[in-house]
Amino acid sequence: MADAKVIPFGEEPRSRRAARLGGAAGTGGGAAKDAAAKRAQARGKSSSSGAGPSSGSGSGSGPHSLASVPDQPDGVEDSMDAAADALSDDGTKKTDPSSHPGVSQADAAGTNGATDATDEPRSEQEPRSGGSGWDRRLAEGFAFLRRRVTGDYEVDEFGYDKELTDQVLMSLIRPLYENYFRVEVKGIENIPTDGGALVVSNHSGTLPLDGLMMQVAVHDNHPAGRHLRLLAADLVFMLPVVNELARKAGHTLACAEDAERLLRRGEIVGVMPEGFKGLGKPFGERYKLQRFGRGGFVSTALRHGVPIVPCSIVGAEEIYPMLGNSKTLARLLGFPYFPITPTFPWLGPLGALPLPTKWTIQFGEPIPTDGYPPEAAEDPMLMFNLTDQVREQIQHTLYKLLVQRRSVFF
Repeated sequence: MADAKVIPFGEEPRSRRAARLGGAAGTGGGAAKDAAAKRAQARGKSSSSGAGPSSGSGSGSGPHSLASVPDQPDGVEDSMDAAADALSDDGTKKTDPSSHPGVSQADAAGTNGATDATDEPRSEQEPRSGGSGWDRRLAEGFAFLRRRVTGDYEVDEFGYDKELTDQVLMSLIRPLYENYFRVEVKGIENIPTDGGALVVSNHSGTLPLDGLMMQVAVHDNHPAGRHLRLLAADLVFMLPVVNELARKAGHTLACAEDAERLLRRGEIVGVMPEGFKGLGKPFGERYKLQRFGRGGFVSTALRHGVPIVPCSIVGAEEIYPMLGNSKTLARLLGFPYFPITPTFPWLGPLGALPLPTKWTIQFGEPIPTDGYPPEAAEDPMLMFNLTDQVREQIQHTLYKLLVQRRSVFF
């Protein structure tokens, strides 16, 4: 090694150094890394020799002395290491697609491998804010108001407005149904999923809130989303405002003609044969069914061969405990009765607030009528027997529900 001439690393011509690096590239990425390791060893040796007497900085330097290798700037060494890392195993230069000015990051990710589904742009993803539901509701509300203003909605021949009933009227009654009376529904599967049917129920409560609760029970709980069309007394259609709302909600006059037209269309029709006799009976006669009329509902069911579904409602009798009836005031006002309760008329408008009783509505097993011939509707004995059968089934269910009830309010 004494005769060898060592050229300092810093003094090596740049062209020769580039040629040497090019030759190292031809031998593969491993040779480049070995060359980098040898350079590091050479630097270590030169550093150690510079500390001895043969160092260029000493007084005894001669023509054969080893010159110290000057320190390389950090940028030069880093660039050389990056050049070595950029060489692939076969000696070719690695290409980074993302470094190309015409290639986006998404294209580069597609070149190197499959992209993650979550890496798509935020604008193409679903909105993550919680206000999207409110935006949709506001849009639906404005669309509903626009149809109301322009008259772009449909009503049937009875005045029934399905859209108004579903979106407005039911929404107004539902808090009373769910939170105030806490209605429990049983036997909703006994109402057929298609075709007509006649739902027959007891009637009570001084004010006809039981009919509204039964309508919400069918609307919200039936698996087929069926609607109950109630037959109402003529007094309902004589009152201002109430008349219009009843028509919009699907109520119609309690007569055989309207009931038959609805059944022919395959509707679920609700009827309360007790009428005002059941609605305005004294509190001492609660849950005792009154006479079911002349059996006209049975005749209607027989003519169209639809099943009769008995319905029993517990809880409505106690919302306005009727202690008396002022017949004089009822005659002056044209009402069938004028109730006197513990709160009305003593507390004025506050007396009209019903008590928060716990309700149960149970739909019983349907009584089929399609097995009878058409002329059976004119048989008074058959109508009487079927009417009594429906009445007894409702009364028996009322007694059973009363025994099961823990409290009037719970």
